[in-house]
Amino acid sequence: MANLKFLTDKCKGCGLCVEVCPKKVLALATDKINLKGHHPVEAVNPDSCIACAFCATMCPDCIITVER
Repeated sequence: MANLKFLTDKCKGCGLCVEVCPKKVLALATDKINLKGHHPVEAVNPDSCIACAFCATMCPDCIITVER
């Protein structure tokens, strides 16, 4: 199982990481707003993560860390 870490206060809620995730692990939070005023990314199904790191690679702000 992978360990996902997010710098949520730096997330601009672009959703690129959500779109590229092959296992649909990520989603934009609907009940949270970060310091920038955006809905940050969160892991809604972390047990399905295969640690492919597509999300971290796609993130333009480098806020995602994937550890095995």
